[in-house]
Amino acid sequence: MTQATSAAHRHPVQHTHWFALSTRSRAEKAARDYLDAHAVETFLPTFTRQSRWKDRKKSIEWPLFTGYCFARFDLGEQLTVLKCPHVAAIVSFAGTPSPVPEIEIENLRLLIESELQFDPVPFIKEGDKVQVVYGPLKGVVGRLVRKGQHARLILAVDLISQAVSVTVDASDVKPY
Repeated sequence: MTQATSAAHRHPVQHTHWFALSTRSRAEKAARDYLDAHAVETFLPTFTRQSRWKDRKKSIEWPLFTGYCFARFDLGEQLTVLKCPHVAAIVSFAGTPSPVPEIEIENLRLLIESELQFDPVPFIKEGDKVQVVYGPLKGVVGRLVRKGQHARLILAVDLISQAVSVTVDASDVKPY
């Protein structure tokens, strides 16, 4: 037995992956802190937002994805994660925890560490029905499409099979 094989045999290689954790309401930071204290690697992307009260403004760090944080662990350790009082569930598909691709976590890390300005936006796919929530078209419902680099909102009159398209800012719409 070679030295490398011997070491691998004594200490099995752990197959850790990143997983998205659904947290209790407003408990993203508490979940991160709890898991960090229990030796589970975590990642909670945040951004700074100005909050306004009657008498002042204050910069506050908010989770980029409300209700979620990320943790890297081996599936054999999932009980440790689920015992966290701030974690509601591990995001799963068909009852099996679904890993988040490493590249997606790294992309978020690079963005967070950059000096670029960014804001969370709803995840909307082309063709989804959306409602405008800001601007002169507030309340309008249509389908989101792309034309070149711009988001377009299609407003249709189904009865006469006619439609009109208008450019919108993707951050001004939400899923309908």
